[in-house]
Amino acid sequence: MLKKYKAKHIVMCELILLLIFSSVLVKQDIDQEATMYASMYDTEKKYIKWVSFDVNQKALDQAYRYDVETKDKDVHLNWIELLAYLGARYGGDFSRYKEKNMTELANKLISKEETMNELTKDMKYYDYYLEAYSAVLGGMVGEYEIEVKDEAAPGGKRMEEKYGLKAFLPIAKFYPYSHFDDFGVSRSYGFKRKHLGHDMMGQVGTPIIATESGYIEALGWNKYGGWRIGIRSFDSKRYYYYAHLRQNFPYNKALEIGSVVQAGDVIGYLGRTGYSNKENANNIRTPHLHFGIQLIFDESQKESVSEIWIDCYDLILFLYKNRCETVKNTETKEYYRVYEFIDPVAQDYIKHQIYDYDDENIGIHIYD
Repeated sequence: MLKKYKAKHIVMCELILLLIFSSVLVKQDIDQEATMYASMYDTEKKYIKWVSFDVNQKALDQAYRYDVETKDKDVHLNWIELLAYLGARYGGDFSRYKEKNMTELANKLISKEETMNELTKDMKYYDYYLEAYSAVLGGMVGEYEIEVKDEAAPGGKRMEEKYGLKAFLPIAKFYPYSHFDDFGVSRSYGFKRKHLGHDMMGQVGTPIIATESGYIEALGWNKYGGWRIGIRSFDSKRYYYYAHLRQNFPYNKALEIGSVVQAGDVIGYLGRTGYSNKENANNIRTPHLHFGIQLIFDESQKESVSEIWIDCYDLILFLYKNRCETVKNTETKEYYRVYEFIDPVAQDYIKHQIYDYDDENIGIHIYD
């Protein structure tokens, strides 16, 4: 009888200890989730303060295909929503990506078995990933017009309305380049820091292309980036940084602060300037374009310790499918796009600007 009592007592103690241990684990999970939420958001001002963009090329390609293929169907799949769902499911870790996961998701939505709202109602971080991925990819897919070959048309070309990828690789078509995933590697000029962009090695003078439509926010010399151009997207979420441009002839001479550029426009030329307080110095050993994308959810993040730069490697792999063909003007030595392009977002932006060039207004200059 005593042995049975001791055995029951031991079992009871084990159960109590198990319950205590389980409650500690649950509390740890809750604390971890709270810490994760706090690290991603500025809870006081309600804006995102951290993003790790880990979406790989395969996921980008598959989500994009679903978006384009369902454009005129009963259910139009939004590629960013598909990626955000998987981002929430994977905890942002796309090394876990499986094509079947997106296929299953797409089939549920297309068959109207469930809506995205129903599928994500219990996903705690879906809204975060949707906002974060929208900030990265928001201007890359949509409607646009572009010139296409047509022998029957005057000049052998005509404008055609399209829907799809309207963002371009930053290196012009037919120009060779090499690259690897160098985001976050060490840099030492000036001070020890991480590389917050993507280097694309190529030939000096290679035409550099505007990846997305926007307006020139920075233009000129920077002791780290040399001759550089900064372009802000029209929704203000993305700041594109193009650095180490060519000595003496770094960018299209028509450009100035405030100029509006469209995706695919030639904005500058690859070089090796930078790493010097002396303007126009060639101090970069290997000619390359430093291409960077900064996310901005609040203007306080623009130039501060809280800057958000993303790894562009897989995004560059994805954009390879859309390269802009260019031609040289032998008189001006400038390069221009071969096929005209009209981005409705750029046109809408231009329409809403003030064109008075007096002392009270800053004019917006349209770059063709």
